[in-house]
Amino acid sequence: MAAATLVLPITKTPSDYHRIVSPTLRIPSDTSDAIPVGLLACQRDPLLRSLETTIVSVSLLKPSPPSSVKKGGNTKRAKASSVPTFHHPILQVVLHDTVLFPEGGGQPTDIGTLISEDGFTWDVEFVKRHGGVAVHYVKPAEDVGDVPSAFAPGKQVSLELGHAGFQRRLDHMSMHTAQHLLSSVIDTSLKLPTVTWSLTPWPSPAYIDLPRPLTPAEVAQVQDEVNRYVFEARRVHVEVDDLHPGQMGIDSGDAEASSRELGRGLPSDYTGGVHRMVIIDDVDRTPCCGTHLPSLSSLQLFLFPAPTSSSSSGPSRHYFLAGPRLLNHLSGAQSLLARTASVLSCGPPEVPERVALVVDESKRREKRVEDLERELAGVLGRQLVEEMVQWRAAGGEGEWVRCISRTDDSPTAQAFLQAVTLAFAAAHVTEQTDTPQRYTFLLVSSPSSQTSSSTTVVMLFGNEEKRVKVIGDELKKQFKTLKGGGKGIRWSGKFAGVWLADREGKAASALLSQSQP
Repeated sequence: MAAATLVLPITKTPSDYHRIVSPTLRIPSDTSDAIPVGLLACQRDPLLRSLETTIVSVSLLKPSPPSSVKKGGNTKRAKASSVPTFHHPILQVVLHDTVLFPEGGGQPTDIGTLISEDGFTWDVEFVKRHGGVAVHYVKPAEDVGDVPSAFAPGKQVSLELGHAGFQRRLDHMSMHTAQHLLSSVIDTSLKLPTVTWSLTPWPSPAYIDLPRPLTPAEVAQVQDEVNRYVFEARRVHVEVDDLHPGQMGIDSGDAEASSRELGRGLPSDYTGGVHRMVIIDDVDRTPCCGTHLPSLSSLQLFLFPAPTSSSSSGPSRHYFLAGPRLLNHLSGAQSLLARTASVLSCGPPEVPERVALVVDESKRREKRVEDLERELAGVLGRQLVEEMVQWRAAGGEGEWVRCISRTDDSPTAQAFLQAVTLAFAAAHVTEQTDTPQRYTFLLVSSPSSQTSSSTTVVMLFGNEEKRVKVIGDELKKQFKTLKGGGKGIRWSGKFAGVWLADREGKAASALLSQSQP
């Protein structure tokens, strides 16, 4: 992830960031046991980048097909507790503690490296919570058949986020903390609870779903209030307590209360035994297992206006950016603006007006082209009628047939050919005689530069519906890449490949002449 650089005003997590409020709760010190999710080093100190720890257990997993969920099962729950799918052998490692955050709470997994006692570096591809334990999925150096000796329980290892891993963590923390702040302000000020949210992959905006779309005035109000807290550098800290039996109903979502302080419930498979609350000073209290910035000072949040197509009622999706993603977005937008200004030979402030002028000029040119094409189609249609009349005046009998090929790079070639047939029909009405005149002609429009993937448009037009259908079927037999059909006295199709007037055109003309009744 090529994240934009974000300078943190706080480079070290304050000592009072992580607060254990229970008089009986302790962080396990026995290195043969795994510290539960909720008390991990990455949750106690979100700015920590490396850690020395001990291996508790390890197993080797062979590649396996994705697990399926039985019909009627809980798909979401199965996904949350399932083992990730890998296409190569993977080591499933449980450590005493970790600096790598396990996927959960809407926040993606951290990535990093594990350095074993022998000095070898191993990639940690995924970290996932299973029950109350963080499990690290480590890629072996090669296609191993058994667990390497360096991963024996009790061995010391080092975990490191590294530069890329920390930039990823910083992005996730920024967006996650921003979501807490944004949801709290909207809930408090507008009485609109957040239905759901998603931390999308970098660099896309994340989103929250609300019961209804925000008005432009509400968006401005929320954004002003959110950024006021950012400018005030409100502090963020974590309070951890024992998960008491009486809280289980609340955390399962069974309580009548619906405030953010009660939260939406802990995962049903969580067995860590702690209740973790993320607190933004005097703004928000929300149960959460994610990593969060110790201060709002570096966030700077931008909330996109609700889409104009949003309905006035029902859930509405609102996108937002903060931290590195916002900087990246601003950098990209500025670059696009500068390039556009250069192309339009104007300054950035004049771009909207210049674009509007270019669009207006383009519409006028398109209208002029449409008028000219309509006029040209009329001329061609009348010329064909005149040619048919002259042919009959010169003694021509039976059916008049023609194949006319033309070159046209317009994307509206089919509409133009149809306009020619309409003009022909209109002009032919004025030339009606007592004797019915039979005719069938094929119009062909090919691009100026053709390859095997080029498309040539063909249109067949005649005075007898049955005759047009018969010739259309014969054309498809003659030209294998021609696909088409029609209704009434008009048939159209598209030919894939190179159409040459001296080759395909002559073959089509011969077919028209040979199939005359």
